[in-house]
Amino acid sequence: MVNFDNLGFDVTKVNNNFQAIHDGTSWGEGDLKSDDDITISAFSTCLHYAQEVFEGLKAYKTKDGNIQVFRIEENAKRFRDSCKRALIPEVPETLFIDAVKKTVLANKEFIPPRETNGTLYIRPYALGIGYNLGLKPAKKYMFGVLVTPVGSYFESGINPAPFMITDLDRAAPRGTGHVKMGANYAAGLMPNRIAHEHGYADCIYLDSETHTRIDEVGAANFFGITKDGRFVTPSSPSILPSITRRSLMKLAEDKLGMPAECVEIELDDLNHLAEAGACGTAAVITPISKIDFKDKTFQFYSDTEVGPTTKKLYDLLTGIQFGDIEDPYGWITVL
Repeated sequence: MVNFDNLGFDVTKVNNNFQAIHDGTSWGEGDLKSDDDITISAFSTCLHYAQEVFEGLKAYKTKDGNIQVFRIEENAKRFRDSCKRALIPEVPETLFIDAVKKTVLANKEFIPPRETNGTLYIRPYALGIGYNLGLKPAKKYMFGVLVTPVGSYFESGINPAPFMITDLDRAAPRGTGHVKMGANYAAGLMPNRIAHEHGYADCIYLDSETHTRIDEVGAANFFGITKDGRFVTPSSPSILPSITRRSLMKLAEDKLGMPAECVEIELDDLNHLAEAGACGTAAVITPISKIDFKDKTFQFYSDTEVGPTTKKLYDLLTGIQFGDIEDPYGWITVL
């Protein structure tokens, strides 16, 4: 019996994971493995040159016990794009989707019940492996899928949390900030620790070119609700194309009748926001109570209560994900 009490964002050992190998010619069919340990050469490019990419999505259990996955096709497309940028042989969408389905169903007893608000986090990955020397792509690759039951990414969950703006950079404007690869996240480890040491949930990055505009949150995308009723989110070449963010923009427009825009958000524009939040697969939506930067504080709806528009968007998104609300967009895949 799996214990789903007090779920955080940690690893729980499950039954199976998926692995497939590209031998330099094509991807093999792959299969389920009982052990999530992998054996690769210490010369592998993933270890020395960060030739690796990954994805994040979730499986949900509905009130009637069905298992469903949210927007899996979009994750498959983004994973393929990440592989292309990292010179990893593109994982076919059919292989990606089949591997995710197979891994989820092999571990279905680890999907938390609906009443816990927990989910099964799914982590597909691709690695450059083998015997390599010199800055060049590997000749052999591994594709895998890991899963584990999780709760909220941020300890505050749907409760507002304070964030700070860091003066460190995460990614360059024409670099790999738009790609889901580990190198981007390694750059965020120090700013994230600094934020935690000062009592913040996470840090927020400014654009690395001018340091005048909001880029994104360390582990999520940024969005705001303006005082005149618009959903705004940063426009930047170094932001990960978030599936959650695009979903929220669609829901804001269709269900709440709000204009939804990707725009440049200058620091002073934060004064025009009634509500602000961080959004992503792991974070879902975490309301931002305030943002501190040097001697300035940008205060939003409340330190203790979720803003009304943020709450409506959260209820709509999670309602579709957990099957409480009918999916009008074809976002859900039932396993």
